[in-house]
Amino acid sequence: MAAAAAAAVGGQQPSQPELPASGLALDKAATAAHLKAALSRPDNRAGAEELQALLERVLSAERPLAAAASGEDAAAAGGGGGPGAAEEEALEWCKCLLAGGGGYDEFCAAVRAYDPAALCGLVWTANFVAYRCRTCGISPCMSLCAECFHQGDHTGHDFNMFRSQAGGACDCGDSNVMRESGFCKRHQIKSSSNIPCVPKDLLMMSEFVLPRFIFCLIQYLREGYNEPAADGPSEKDLNKVLQLLEPQISFLEDLTKMGGAMRSVLTQVLTNQQNYKDLTSGLGENACVKKSHEKYLIALKSSGLTYPEDKLVYGVQEPSAGTSSLAVQGFVGATGTLGQVDSSDEDDQDGSQGLGKRKRVKLSSGTKDQSIMDVLKHKSFLEELLFWTIKYEFPQKMVTFLLNMLPDQEYKVAFTKTFVQHYAFIMKTLKKSHESDTMSNRIVHISVQLFSNEELARQVTEECQLLDIMVTVLLYMMESCLIKSELQDEENSLHVVVNCGEALLKNNTYWPLVSDFINILSHQSVAKRFLEDHGLLVTWMNFVSFFQGMNLNKRELNEHVEFESQTYYAAFAAELEACAQPMWGLLSHCKVRETQEYTRNVVRYCLEALQDWFDAINFVDEPAPNQVTFHLPLHRYYAMFLSKAVKCQELDLDSVLPDQEMLMKLMIHPLQIQASLAEIHSNMWVRNGLQIKGQAMTYVQSHFCNSMIDPDIYLLQVCASRLDPDYFISSVFERFKVVDLLTMASQHQNTVLDAEHERSMLEGALTFLVILLSLRLHLGMSDDEILRAEMVAQLCMNDRTHSSLLDLIPENPNPKSGIIPGSYSFESVLSAVADFKAPVFEPGGSMQQGMYTPKAEVWDQEFDPVMVILRTVYRRDVQSAMDRYTAFLKQSGKFPGNPWPPYKKRTSLHPSYKGLMRLLHCKTLHIVLFTLLYKILMDHQNLSEHVLCMVLYLIELGLENSAEEESDEEASVGGPERCHDSWFPGSNLVSNMRHFINYVRVRVPETAPEVKRDSPASTSSDNLGSLQNSGTAQVFSLVAERRKKFQEIINRSSSEANQVVRPKTSSKWSAPGSAPQLTTAILEIKESILSLLIKLHHKLSGKQNSYYPPWLDDIEILIQPEIPKYSHGDGITAVERILLKAASQSRMNKRIIEEICRKVTPPVPPKKVTAAEKKTLDKEERRQKARERQQKLLAEFASRQKSFMETAMDVDSPENDIPMEITTAEPQVSEAVYDCVICGQSGPSSEDRPTGLVVLLQASSVLGQCRDNVEPKKLPITEEEQIYPWDTCAAVHDVRLSLLQRYFKDSSCLLAVSIGWEGGVYVQTCGHTLHIDCHKSYMESLRNDQVLQGFSVDKGEFTCPLCRQFANSVLPCYPGSNVENNPWQRPSNKSIQDLIKEVEELQGRPGAFPSETNLSKEMESVMKDIKNTTQKKYRDYSKTPGSPDNDFLFMYSVARTNLELELIHRGGNLCSGGASTAGKRSCLNQLFHVLALHMRLYSIDSEYNPWRKLTQLEEMNPQLGYEEQQPEVPILYHDVTSLLLIQILMMPQPLRKDHFTCIVKVLFTLLYTQALAALSVKCSEEDRSAWKHAGALKKSTCDAEKSYEVLLSFVISELFKGKLYHEEGTQECAMVNPIAWSPESMEKYLQDFCLPFLRITSLLQHHLFGEDLPSCQEEEEFSVLASCLGLLPTFYQTEHPFISASCLDWPVPAFDIITQWCFEIKSFTERHAEQGKALLIQESKWKLPHLLQLPENYNTIFQYYHRKTCSVCTKVPKDPAVCLVCGTFVCLKGLCCKQQSYCECVLHSQNCGAGTGIFLLINASVIIIIRGHRFCLWGSVYLDAHGEEDRDLRRGKPLYICKERYKVLEQQWISHTFDHINKRWGPHYNGL
Repeated sequence: MAAAAAAAVGGQQPSQPELPASGLALDKAATAAHLKAALSRPDNRAGAEELQALLERVLSAERPLAAAASGEDAAAAGGGGGPGAAEEEALEWCKCLLAGGGGYDEFCAAVRAYDPAALCGLVWTANFVAYRCRTCGISPCMSLCAECFHQGDHTGHDFNMFRSQAGGACDCGDSNVMRESGFCKRHQIKSSSNIPCVPKDLLMMSEFVLPRFIFCLIQYLREGYNEPAADGPSEKDLNKVLQLLEPQISFLEDLTKMGGAMRSVLTQVLTNQQNYKDLTSGLGENACVKKSHEKYLIALKSSGLTYPEDKLVYGVQEPSAGTSSLAVQGFVGATGTLGQVDSSDEDDQDGSQGLGKRKRVKLSSGTKDQSIMDVLKHKSFLEELLFWTIKYEFPQKMVTFLLNMLPDQEYKVAFTKTFVQHYAFIMKTLKKSHESDTMSNRIVHISVQLFSNEELARQVTEECQLLDIMVTVLLYMMESCLIKSELQDEENSLHVVVNCGEALLKNNTYWPLVSDFINILSHQSVAKRFLEDHGLLVTWMNFVSFFQGMNLNKRELNEHVEFESQTYYAAFAAELEACAQPMWGLLSHCKVRETQEYTRNVVRYCLEALQDWFDAINFVDEPAPNQVTFHLPLHRYYAMFLSKAVKCQELDLDSVLPDQEMLMKLMIHPLQIQASLAEIHSNMWVRNGLQIKGQAMTYVQSHFCNSMIDPDIYLLQVCASRLDPDYFISSVFERFKVVDLLTMASQHQNTVLDAEHERSMLEGALTFLVILLSLRLHLGMSDDEILRAEMVAQLCMNDRTHSSLLDLIPENPNPKSGIIPGSYSFESVLSAVADFKAPVFEPGGSMQQGMYTPKAEVWDQEFDPVMVILRTVYRRDVQSAMDRYTAFLKQSGKFPGNPWPPYKKRTSLHPSYKGLMRLLHCKTLHIVLFTLLYKILMDHQNLSEHVLCMVLYLIELGLENSAEEESDEEASVGGPERCHDSWFPGSNLVSNMRHFINYVRVRVPETAPEVKRDSPASTSSDNLGSLQNSGTAQVFSLVAERRKKFQEIINRSSSEANQVVRPKTSSKWSAPGSAPQLTTAILEIKESILSLLIKLHHKLSGKQNSYYPPWLDDIEILIQPEIPKYSHGDGITAVERILLKAASQSRMNKRIIEEICRKVTPPVPPKKVTAAEKKTLDKEERRQKARERQQKLLAEFASRQKSFMETAMDVDSPENDIPMEITTAEPQVSEAVYDCVICGQSGPSSEDRPTGLVVLLQASSVLGQCRDNVEPKKLPITEEEQIYPWDTCAAVHDVRLSLLQRYFKDSSCLLAVSIGWEGGVYVQTCGHTLHIDCHKSYMESLRNDQVLQGFSVDKGEFTCPLCRQFANSVLPCYPGSNVENNPWQRPSNKSIQDLIKEVEELQGRPGAFPSETNLSKEMESVMKDIKNTTQKKYRDYSKTPGSPDNDFLFMYSVARTNLELELIHRGGNLCSGGASTAGKRSCLNQLFHVLALHMRLYSIDSEYNPWRKLTQLEEMNPQLGYEEQQPEVPILYHDVTSLLLIQILMMPQPLRKDHFTCIVKVLFTLLYTQALAALSVKCSEEDRSAWKHAGALKKSTCDAEKSYEVLLSFVISELFKGKLYHEEGTQECAMVNPIAWSPESMEKYLQDFCLPFLRITSLLQHHLFGEDLPSCQEEEEFSVLASCLGLLPTFYQTEHPFISASCLDWPVPAFDIITQWCFEIKSFTERHAEQGKALLIQESKWKLPHLLQLPENYNTIFQYYHRKTCSVCTKVPKDPAVCLVCGTFVCLKGLCCKQQSYCECVLHSQNCGAGTGIFLLINASVIIIIRGHRFCLWGSVYLDAHGEEDRDLRRGKPLYICKERYKVLEQQWISHTFDHINKRWGPHYNGL
């Protein structure tokens, strides 16, 4: 012991002799125990020194790593166990020492016992599946691991599952982040109370060892980091270092998992400043430590950080004072910002963009920033560890270790402070990083754990200036990519904006910092500090102003821009994330009156920043033409805080509004955006490429609209409510460039707009005014009303799924805003406005999701076109909403025609915004409305119905919101209305409506028609002269009007004012002389708005005097003008509604309307129709009529086509189906006629030019999946459940065949069974026929067609030319008679004996293959196709490969497969009779011809023909018992249905009906005997002897051969001879079911045994002879089929209970032939009684096949399978999938399980489904179908509570099985219609 210790202390030599390994382990343990004892003594100094020395040696950093790095200390790498050996050695030592001599595992267990696990704290990395419950979460970032989630109770909560993007940690047990009610069972108990105190000596060693261990790790990190030469250190080097350190970090990570006791030791070690100082100061004599300290200082310097050496500075600073203290500020203050500018310059890689980079760097206070940005002083291991973690770009292991420590409270605080202290450094590293995405994720992984906790965030904010640091760091980050703004004044602009093309913005590098900022602002206490700190607000507004005006668009006027920049993505993302989201965060804390002060602060600094901005860009009053930016975050901050102030804080709006001049400036840019939107939609920006449309869409898109367009419109509403209305209106028309259009003249010039854009710009301007005046989002609607309006608008555009609705409703982007998606208010509003349409299925297979559709009353009362226009991203959605509205009105009978958008009543305005309504009552607007009404009436060009609609809407808005002083005004106006202002007397719309305007002076081009008709105006009417002279021409100087107002507002001296105006006039409003000379004309108008409206009514209705005032009949109407009759309708209705409102608001108006209506009005458009015009009108009319005819024809054609498509494609509804085989019905024609769908000719199929059916051949294993159980198997969802395929039909048949092959002759075995249960070939047709030569040329054309098809022409695949159904072969039609009128069908009166002979003869004739005709060639080729359809292993069952018996077996099995499948499609029985789709479109008849033709090539030697054995008695030779090696299969072991097919296919075609019946009768006798034999084996010994005797007594009766008792007793006695029953011991009797067999149950058994044969035979008869299948009840199926097949004598009476034996018709004496049959198996059963018995009991009662039964809830599948390991490669697959047919678990696309270039799913689809696979993708919840070489996504059978799929589990809501969908899937699988129903197929190249 002493020796070891001495060696440990003394041995400091570099090369320490190594001890043998085992000795070493012992030695370590002993040393550890000794040291622990030494340290436990009261005076433990000696022990401590000893331990230090040992650690010094073991953990020395002079290791291979350092050697590898520097290459000089190679010698120091003690005893050479390779580079990793030394580290392992060191780890072993540490483990031993920690355990103090005991075993390490026991030590771990001991420590775990003291774990007060109140928190879960499980840390996970990206792609982990976790849960989030909004009901339990306090912080929106809350997450739970699956275990905690499932152990807590979250029923009925709003939770979802998600795949972690950046990693995270489980919050269970943390009451700061989630409510305690949601804790799981493990973390509910506050367990600290009942956990004993940790014994001191347990962790004593750890306290000594760990500091050295961590220091060692830090030394490694220092050593490994080499400052890069040019760019960042190559990732390779860093990764190498990290790989070497993997074991050490993992060791630390394991320590953290030992629980609370160990974590607190680690916390002590990591935060102890003394330890750190002693070990790392580099002042000791140890050279190695010194060197590493130097490397550390170099690393600090190169990071642009100073290491303050000055003792003076840090003498003052207390450890707790955070990063910056007064002393530091004083000390650094001198260098201030200048130093910073240089030091951060080093990370601009490209100086080229440095143009004016830091022109205007305004930071709040240089001193503070310097300390934040550049000073780092590490005082503990934790701080330096974090420093290196950042330097190495956040290696995952380190991050996990640091996070695993978080459950320790003390550590959490220390770590958070350290993190904040390094914040600036993190930002710098992030900016330089090449892998910024990964790094961002890791940063957020950490920060979200720290900052989501309000208590912690508050503490750090107070102690470490968290807010200052964050804002400053963000500011610095953005400063690195500023460019000079080109908005407004390109040359002299002083404003700088971020450059959206730089990586920082393009790659979203800033998001970790911004997301942290948003996160801490969500805490009330932190946000309050922010809103109170004026300095911070100034800095923040500065930051926001970097985004003001970014990504400026300049309109391309000449050629198309050559490079479409995509920077707008970056710009929108940046504004949303960096500006809007923090804004919403702050707003969420300004909800109550007490917070008024905050709003005032923000508004004040916002206005200051805006004022600075206007100055910086030299803005006066006109925006620069042809440029627009969508980014005005300062405007939006201002707007949103105003809105909040009025809505929630009861602030007086005027107290926070600036002066008029500022308001005028504020409105310009948002208005410019609205005008640009209209320009973009008018295609005026088309040369800027698609991206400008993208910007216009993004601006209004649901995620952006409430941070962009909504605040803009609100700000404009505020400006409009406070500015002069005439000024505002004229500004709008000027911005929209349509001033020149607003003239009474029929012609005009527009100097700023092309004629083709005028109409849409005018529509844009009017629509904007309507939105501005009718939108109430921020002007008085409550949150619930807003939500309702948004929802109605979205639902009106289209039916929506629940999730898309959640996505489309603009939610407040800040998660704490209150309206959370899925919240109570959302659901209740949704149920109030919408009906749920459950998911439905079309037969075409397109699956609908559950949708919400608006209720009728919503369409009736709440449909709001204005809201729809505001919220549509695509213009077509507005049309869609109108179409749906029209459909609703038609359906409900409210209005038949094409309605106009309805007028909707608005919520009342908040009093602060009353001024907005003055816009409706200003003369400028009235003049515009008057002019437009006049122009529409006169049919001037460029006006549309839309314009009229908006004009009427504005008039109606004005009437709804009219001022109340109407009545006295009427009284005051005495004589003729004289006034000095132009046009209208007052500003009230109600009175202005009736004001007649007689003459108007207009400026028109000389060529205009007005000039010629110019009459001397002055004479025409005297009293109006003054009016006309003073102001007729005034309105068209809208611009001048606006200038005048502008001057009034800004009281400047006139000289200055001229200066402001002049330059603009020259550029824009060009002198009139430039175009054709303008001259002044005077028009005679003599109309008022009212008279124009009435004439419009006439014009719209197309009748004279169509308007009749309704109140003349019913005076009541004026008192309650809200009449449902007027709420929906077209323009006529709108005009009537307006006139009614005008009349009800003023008596004068009512009187004037009546007067106008009395005068008979002249016909409206006062144009003379010239002859030429008349001609064009006639032409138009004729064209119109022709067009209508054409429409009608097209409609008819379409409906015809549709009905055809329905019949052709309808797979699931047999009712409306018509047979597609086009056959003629006249009885005398015997030849079938076919139509070729390619060339369209019809005719018979001939030898030379055969016709064929379009068929699809596919291999199928559906039959093999039948089981004898009705219940489908369940998908396994636990380890215990397994699926064994022993009981499937395929397995049973396989076993039977191999059993026969063991004991009997091979060739005979292959005739005794059918194959094709797995990999059988199924043939189906769409029923269309084509000439085979036509088909060949069709295939050629497909081959040359370069269009990428979903199928492979080389494999012979094509789509039917008529119905487009998928197909891959053509089945030739045999020339000859039609099935229905077959001459062979007539019954003959030959005896059965004669028929038997005929059959035998016919079979004996060798079938010569017909001569080489085209038909025979095709028959051959289709046979080849059929063979190639399935894999070789499903065709070759013979022991001798390539034996002809194989082909023979395969061919008749194809017939069997098709018959069996058809039976399954009919539901497993024939009760429903002939009404089945399968029958109508069957190709079995043709298939039989092809098969028969080929089968007859193989003649069966008449010796072996089973027919002989069935119909003739042979000489029995008892000696020949077992001489030959392998006997033939006894006839009783033959499968009767197979025999039937062999017999029929061996006959020459077409077959005669009486031969068919004869074969069936003979086979039935065999079948019945087999049934008796099976029954005898099934019953017990006693039953057997009883029946034997009972039957023997009746043997002599007359119809003994038709009595089952007699026959049964005979069979028993015959089989008795063969020792069949002998070996039953007692044990087996117990197994046999002890039911007593009654005669009824026996009869039922016999019938059930025979039924499958009868069904198949009836089907065959139906197809061969075209006889209908009768329908019947299930219990009489046997008798009905028997009589249909001719087994029952026709005179058979059905009084007494039906007995199956009565169908027997024995060709030879029954008892003789039975004896013969039983004798065949006697010799076999004597030797193999067991097998003999097994072969007799043929299980023939197969139930329908089913897919596996799936659990109700998807989560049960997901939780079991997504972590399950693959049985082949034992890894957890990346894309796990499970087969829904057999439950096999496979790796989708997994290269691990690839075999010969086939991935596992494709391989499995071949083995399990012969090329068809149905897989459920576990991670996506969708089903994928593999069919041969193609695959398709089928959809999901799991839907959420709202009937929606959740592909890829993106939403993570609970999913439930949709039984209907699963049934559809199963139906498509069984009916083999995947190819026809699913449309989107693609090749999988074996890669699935």
